[in-house]
Amino acid sequence: MTEQLTPGIILGIIIGYFLLLILISHFTGKDSGNDNFFLAGRKSPWFLVAFGMIGATLSGVSFISIPGVVGANGLNQSFSYMQMVFGYLLGYLVIATVLMPLYYRMNLTSIYGYLDKRFGFFAYKTGAAYFFLSRIIGASFRLYLVAIVLQEFVLGPFGIPFLGTVVTTIVLIWIYTFRGGINTIVWTDTLQTFFMLTAVILTIFSIGQTFDAGLGEMIGMIRESDYSQMFFFEGGWNDPNNFFKQFISGALITIVMTGLDQDMMQKNLSCRTLWDAQKNMYSFSFILIFANLLFLALGVLLYLFAMKNGIELPAKTDQLYPTIALRHLSPAVGIVFILGLIAAAYSSADSALTSLTTSFCVDFLNFETRPDSESAKKNIRFRVHIMVSVILVIVIFLFSLVNNDAVITQLFRVSGYTYGPLLGLFAFGMFTKRKVIDKWVIPICIIAPILTIIVDRNSEAWFGGFVFGYLNIALNGLLTFIGLWLISDRRDQTEEI
Repeated sequence: MTEQLTPGIILGIIIGYFLLLILISHFTGKDSGNDNFFLAGRKSPWFLVAFGMIGATLSGVSFISIPGVVGANGLNQSFSYMQMVFGYLLGYLVIATVLMPLYYRMNLTSIYGYLDKRFGFFAYKTGAAYFFLSRIIGASFRLYLVAIVLQEFVLGPFGIPFLGTVVTTIVLIWIYTFRGGINTIVWTDTLQTFFMLTAVILTIFSIGQTFDAGLGEMIGMIRESDYSQMFFFEGGWNDPNNFFKQFISGALITIVMTGLDQDMMQKNLSCRTLWDAQKNMYSFSFILIFANLLFLALGVLLYLFAMKNGIELPAKTDQLYPTIALRHLSPAVGIVFILGLIAAAYSSADSALTSLTTSFCVDFLNFETRPDSESAKKNIRFRVHIMVSVILVIVIFLFSLVNNDAVITQLFRVSGYTYGPLLGLFAFGMFTKRKVIDKWVIPICIIAPILTIIVDRNSEAWFGGFVFGYLNIALNGLLTFIGLWLISDRRDQTEEI
């Protein structure tokens, strides 16, 4: 397989893929004004946003991790991940019925403008800063994984150093996003979601052919396998796969990492009306259920394929899908896998680059109030876009210097801690009418994550084996909420916000 898919062939495929993205950018970026870059003139078709958000939600990490973790003993084993996905539905319902109406009513470009009107300057900047930090870490980590694949299979054999691969990766994203911004992203994400799901479906049917099994037979194989259990109730709260633990975590993670995240909400705010954005959210959430079922079904089939053919399982479960797709299936599957991996990673990274540029321009450079002309703002936005790209290159390169999977995983987990203060800030703003002392918001939002880290690392010893896991975001938000309560009084600060 690796002899058939040479680096030159893979490179040619990738070049063709990006030429297609650039062609889309050419047509969608003709109007390069700031309103088009930030919110696509609020004219995005809701059904395209819904389909494209699948790729942005299921990143390159999920693309290879979810199938691999099915056969591992521990968190998200078998089909237990679906318990969290069902929690996502509750989270998306809250976003569609509570957060979206608020954002549209306030006519926000950056959702953190709510914090400015509800609390004041320091709360506003704190929320925007936590988003910026979270997305820099998350986007860099996802692109780091793709850069590794490109380095090993494509650019490395041509003698290009890793830093050159990283720069090439970012430049390609910059080229097709610098003009059209979110207007381009809505269309390219749709294409990239298509490639990602096509890769999974083609792999499933390719494995089915090796078993001489049709769709019905494959469903039966999955149901009768040792990996089919979906609901876990018997282990109690100490079980990392406990249904209630996973379900609640899924709901909270969705509210915070979608509803309170500029990257994810910017696409929704680009829809024509609130109802269009809500239709997008409802349809997207149900499509996501079937997409995750596909990934988990693929995971079961990968393990059954490995057992049937005597393939030694890789030490790291993340390597299972790439190993089988690139070394044990047809060249067509290998090609589509490469495209699917790149599409999954870039569909989250390109929107991150655009949303980071938007947040910095609106939240820190005050684009909506500064008196500069439209052309002057466009030039500033252009430079910010370059600056964010350079930051991503630096952070990705730092990941490579660490070169320690355990440390990198911990660094990636840090981004989860940064969403807790956002949860606490928005919850306090929406569920109370108390006024905070704005200048004390920053210390509260720094102390809460630190306390969360301390409790999270010692919870097993302190609470009889209980491990917070994904629930640490709830603890983080609760500590932030309590801190805000302590620096507040009963004066009403909610003038019909």
